[in-house]
Amino acid sequence: MVVATGNAHKVAEIEAILAPVMAGTRFVAVGELDLPDWEDPEEDGDTFLANALIKARAAAEATGLPAVADDSGLVVDALGGEPGIFSARWAGVHGDDAANNAKLEASMADVPDGARTARFHSAVALVEPDGSWLAGEGDCEGSIGRAQVGENGFGYDPLFLPDETPGRTMAQLTADEKNRISHRFHALEALAAALAHGRD
Repeated sequence: MVVATGNAHKVAEIEAILAPVMAGTRFVAVGELDLPDWEDPEEDGDTFLANALIKARAAAEATGLPAVADDSGLVVDALGGEPGIFSARWAGVHGDDAANNAKLEASMADVPDGARTARFHSAVALVEPDGSWLAGEGDCEGSIGRAQVGENGFGYDPLFLPDETPGRTMAQLTADEKNRISHRFHALEALAAALAHGRD
């Protein structure tokens, strides 16, 4: 199973949840394969699921192997769902966490506490070489804090307060704590259930 990511942690997380329903499958990041012509596809879908499918389809086509990919981001109710699918590049430069968090703080400055609800959303797609696919989606509900707190995690984690860990931001959680409540965890569980159901 090709995992369309260069993030080794993400490969391990995906393998831990999908391996029980995919016995004998080895999971490998697309970057570990000898694909000299590989380029990350343009994620121009209009939903998280569409972008996950773009990445998984590209990896399956390039390798001839089943491929899995995820797309995730932050959805803030007071901002009409922004940054959404543009989470990684909301402030203009892809992956500039500091700028993205500064924009989020500024955008939420006048939003009262009761209206700061938000969620991390993840869509995970598994595409077979024949083009057939399954998917799972999941959320981690919470709210946006007023100051960045914590050194763990990445992206918007220092500003996101999960409902399941009152008073602590995502960036204050250990990796294990985060994985147990994360949007990707829930999406992978949904995909695992779809896989198990498909093989009943």
